Amino acid sequence: MDQPNRPDRRDPQPSPRSGGSGGDRRSGPPPNRSGADRRPDRSGEDRRPRGGEGRGRPEPPRPGLERKANEPPIPEGIDTRVLHRAARAELRGLPQELAEIVASHLVVAGQLIEDDPEQAYAHAEAARRRAARLPIVREAAAETAYAAGIWDVALSEFRALRRMTGTHDYLPVMADCERALGRPHHALKLAREADRLELDPGLRIEMTIVEAGARADLDQHPEALRLLQRAVADTKPSSPVRLPVARLRYAYAEALLQGGAETEARRWFAAAASLDTEGELDAGQRVDELDGLLIDFDEDESEDDS
Repeated sequence: MDQPNRPDRRDPQPSPRSGGSGGDRRSGPPPNRSGADRRPDRSGEDRRPRGGEGRGRPEPPRPGLERKANEPPIPEGIDTRVLHRAARAELRGLPQELAEIVASHLVVAGQLIEDDPEQAYAHAEAARRRAARLPIVREAAAETAYAAGIWDVALSEFRALRRMTGTHDYLPVMADCERALGRPHHALKLAREADRLELDPGLRIEMTIVEAGARADLDQHPEALRLLQRAVADTKPSSPVRLPVARLRYAYAEALLQGGAETEARRWFAAAASLDTEGELDAGQRVDELDGLLIDFDEDESEDDS
């Protein structure tokens, strides 16, 4: 799963043991009340069945295959071949049947993360319970928890990912989780750590946005505006990371608007909209709001007309 690019915030009981009529498996099969098969014959040989004890009782599921009571079922028809090649490569270290279950949960989590992030996280957690040592699984748990607003879990998972992979790419989203948990000072600490590292341009922009947000959380609005203004000035419009640049312009426009500079804010909302070709932001709508062109749109009436 790809790393989320929107760091602006916006144990269950186990199911009963299958084959449970045999009681605690450590005590062996229940005693034979009649004793008919436990009497030695005339030769002194024990006539108890060899290797057949418990035959006919269903074997308990192998580790990782049993579904917990609160675990979401895997929908039918899930094609695990849609997983990225690198993800499938990580899963090859698991037994085949277990790998298929984990892969199915990952596919469903990816399908649901936008529309139902809570259910997406439930599927990612089901995969994590079975294969917590795989980075691709921990990344799915982190991203779905982040999308669902489960900030403490997301932060814990991103920290684990950083330890497992050795990459610093998760610092911006970790800092945003700290903000969401009401700890802006912790977010600023991560921002200072990122200053000493070589982050990709897009991630550097994201960290600046989060850092400015943390300053605003601490009522340090002039400093937040200064950070964003400097970043905007240093970023070329032709940058290959179009969406992060659009988000930077949007954040700058928002800071200007908070400071009462509506005309300048409108300019930068429009600048953000010009780069947001995929419609990820509502920058165009913000321009219309500032122009006084906000239109109430009733979806029900639109459907009736059509």
